[in-house]
Amino acid sequence: MLQVNPDASKIARKTDAERAAGLVRSPLHGIPFVVKDNIASKDRLETAAGSLALVGSIVPRDSFVVAQLRKAGAVLLGKSTLSEWADARSSNYSEGYSAAGGQARSSYNLTVNPGGSSSGSAIAVANNVAAFALGTETDGSVINPAERNAIAGIKPTVGLVSRAGVVPESLHQDTVGTFGRTLRDAVYALDAIYGVDPLDNYTLAQAGKTPEGYYRESLSNRLILRGSKFGLPWLSFWAYADEEQQSILLQLIDLIKGAGATIVNGTEIPNYQSTVSPSGWNWDYGTTRGRPNESEYTYIKVDFYNNLLTYLSELSNTTIRSMEDVVRFNDDHAYVEGASPNLNPAFASGQDLLLASLATRGAMNSTYWEALKFCQQSTRENGIDAALRHGNHKLDALLVPPDVGQSYQIAAQAGYPVITLPAYVHSLSGMPFGLALMGTAFSDATLIKYASAIEDLQKNSK
Repeated sequence: MLQVNPDASKIARKTDAERAAGLVRSPLHGIPFVVKDNIASKDRLETAAGSLALVGSIVPRDSFVVAQLRKAGAVLLGKSTLSEWADARSSNYSEGYSAAGGQARSSYNLTVNPGGSSSGSAIAVANNVAAFALGTETDGSVINPAERNAIAGIKPTVGLVSRAGVVPESLHQDTVGTFGRTLRDAVYALDAIYGVDPLDNYTLAQAGKTPEGYYRESLSNRLILRGSKFGLPWLSFWAYADEEQQSILLQLIDLIKGAGATIVNGTEIPNYQSTVSPSGWNWDYGTTRGRPNESEYTYIKVDFYNNLLTYLSELSNTTIRSMEDVVRFNDDHAYVEGASPNLNPAFASGQDLLLASLATRGAMNSTYWEALKFCQQSTRENGIDAALRHGNHKLDALLVPPDVGQSYQIAAQAGYPVITLPAYVHSLSGMPFGLALMGTAFSDATLIKYASAIEDLQKNSK
């Protein structure tokens, strides 16, 4: 935890009194939750994205998601720590570290990467600090910490949940996700926060594509697996999982198969050779191949410059108004904020990603648009959608090993949903790993249906 809400007990007493009087606003009434430090709350808590530069700034209003949870009667316990600026400040850094919050550590292994950038939110749920938590994701920052802390994580379709009041990176890929010790807990949180918000026009795309009731109505049991069809993109993702993970996860796949599902191997992302980095997660893989016009980071760094400018314009009680101001603040506090390489061991490369964003000056040039078009087309209709239409099969979802970061990276570029479930703990690292389900745009209800069935299958197969 980075901060504890000084009003949490007062709010909890009020919600308890409401429940005693017969007023129950939702299944979350009186339930404590935490949010990542880049999600705004208009109260006595800071919203600083882990950076000392934003400490003391005042947000204009609750973020949409916090406002929705307050309406649902949930109790904001506090803000969780994160990787500073949600992993957008340094290319070589300690995951889960921020100048404001220090190093987040997973209780499974205090010495290794706890997953991020929503590190504290995942750890808080895993450690029973809160019943559920919110994180944010641009590329992996919900799915990665969820699977590395043995909890359920939902990264929704971009546009299902408003980003209004969230410190941004890229409006093309940013989303707010949910964490729970069980998938049901994470789904209850999703039910409270999704919906159309006039302050985020991406949410207009969900019209006619969401349940008439609630996502929790899609929760199911293992019996629903009979007749389902899932694909394994083996060469695209599975081949990069280590031998132990492959062995354990394939045992789980056999369980799913035994419950009546059809498993289709080799359901590849058609152009995986040019979109999936063979050396691990790499959001600048296009540039690595000499093609910046095919790189996710080409547009992310431009978006970060522009989107942050818009966000900062609404803050009060701060002199930080631009990327230039953030970089200057870090230079003025060089050691604590690691302005240059190796000044702070947690920021080994200094603030190189902030400098890369600054260098763009927000210019949306032809390379920017080419990169955005390539990444979206190659991961959507020519990527995940094509894999789901494998041969004569129409698949319900793709099953992937989320410890292979390239898997959620492809979904991130597409803006498509992913759900991860705990699978096992690795014998060498002592860190958990999961199994994830990936689908097309606004297939969130379908993923919830089958993920909850797999969770039920796991529970009843031990």
